[in-house]
Amino acid sequence: MIRAEWMKFRSVRGWVIAVVVAAVAIVGFAVEGGSQGSCFGNSCAQLTGPGGEAVSDSFYFVHQPLAGNGAITARVTSLTSAVPVPHGGTQRAVVPWAKAGIILTASLAGGSAYAAIMVTGSHGIRMQDDYTGDVAGPAVHTDWLRLTRSGSTVTGYASPDGTHWTRVGAVTLPALPATVQGGLFTTSPQYTQTSLGVAAITGDASQSTAVFDHAALTWPAAAWTGTNVDGSSGPAAGPATGYTRAGGQFTVTGSGDIGPVTYGPSGIGTTPAQTLAGAFIALIILAVTGAMFITAEYRRGLIRVTLAACPRRGRVLAAKALVTGLVAFVVALAGTAVAVPLGQRVLRSHGVYLPPLTVLTEGRMIVGTAAALALCAVLAVAIGTVARRGAAAVAAVIALIAAPYVLSASIPVLPLGAGDWLMRVTPAAAFAVEQTVVQYPQVDDVYAPAYGYFPLPAWAGFAVLCAWTAVFLALALVTLNRRDA
Repeated sequence: MIRAEWMKFRSVRGWVIAVVVAAVAIVGFAVEGGSQGSCFGNSCAQLTGPGGEAVSDSFYFVHQPLAGNGAITARVTSLTSAVPVPHGGTQRAVVPWAKAGIILTASLAGGSAYAAIMVTGSHGIRMQDDYTGDVAGPAVHTDWLRLTRSGSTVTGYASPDGTHWTRVGAVTLPALPATVQGGLFTTSPQYTQTSLGVAAITGDASQSTAVFDHAALTWPAAAWTGTNVDGSSGPAAGPATGYTRAGGQFTVTGSGDIGPVTYGPSGIGTTPAQTLAGAFIALIILAVTGAMFITAEYRRGLIRVTLAACPRRGRVLAAKALVTGLVAFVVALAGTAVAVPLGQRVLRSHGVYLPPLTVLTEGRMIVGTAAALALCAVLAVAIGTVARRGAAAVAAVIALIAAPYVLSASIPVLPLGAGDWLMRVTPAAAFAVEQTVVQYPQVDDVYAPAYGYFPLPAWAGFAVLCAWTAVFLALALVTLNRRDA
């Protein structure tokens, strides 16, 4: 049966041409590039953290060198933020991830290893380290902060009164040298606001001012120095930063962010998933071909001959699904294997920043996308078996797979919540295999499929498509067994 179905498939020139066009579309969109950036030569040498991830490291720092082990304590008495307004100037606002606190950092160079404990705009006390680490502090109001160092271990504490301390967390920083820079810092990332469920990002960084007192160190005291650390790789630091000191009180104004870089509107560059923009066109072509592979036999009456030759109808369905899936997988794999590496080269040649990929991640993108396209073609065969008519089958495939992807990722017109819901429960969830970036809760941005962020992990999204395909194949088998040819 498999050989017979393969002979049928390759005997129809239109189907053969269609699958070849699908592979060409995948490669063609990757070669086209589609984006222009500003990274040429070494103009976008990306700042990276200790873990190799792209980071932003911009803040105002009042510091002194601290050798060996010890502790630093301070109280944050206030944290206020200002954001730009459309016609110039600023206005007071709550910037959820504005940060003010104390930090121990390996050096003043951007991307250095660090540990910090801080007050935030609306996320309470946090202890953060090396850009990606984030631990929530006590839920009760606290404004006293403390960091202690013992070798490569830094421990953060918080207190409501400076007497009773709660341990927030401890981190090990192997990259921390014997002498570090420690002190008070303030930073304030780009401002995010939501309108009608769709996030909008203002074009300028916000600015925050914190007031500290009771700053104390167990290290030998030295002179305090103010430095505007500006290792931007995303939200740029604002123009006005600095500090003043009146007795034991420090007022520190900063802008920027200390954290991982994202790839949404307030981030940088794009994601490698853009190299697979042509996969959507291939999806339509392969799905239509899969639906026509079965509905053409109904239209021409040839299904009677097929079922007469093989009365066991389940084998007929299995053979058609297998041939369709294998053909789709082979052509899609050929396309993605060329598109992903070539597309990255083209984008970089256009000055677009792309995060580096591991071999395993790139392999998952290539093989996973090919497998998802193949499974979509099999789903189309199952739908075509149920519908029996080509137009109805194609319409159903587009409604189930293509429309959710277009509305949520390709041309996002839905509110973020609705788009996320569609990309969780429809077969389009399988496109999560293209995901290469991480959503960080401590960085506000538009985490949506349009920017490479999918609501499900890669293989969980693929499993959703598997479930849909299994259900429709079962329904197709029941329909094929119960209906006359």
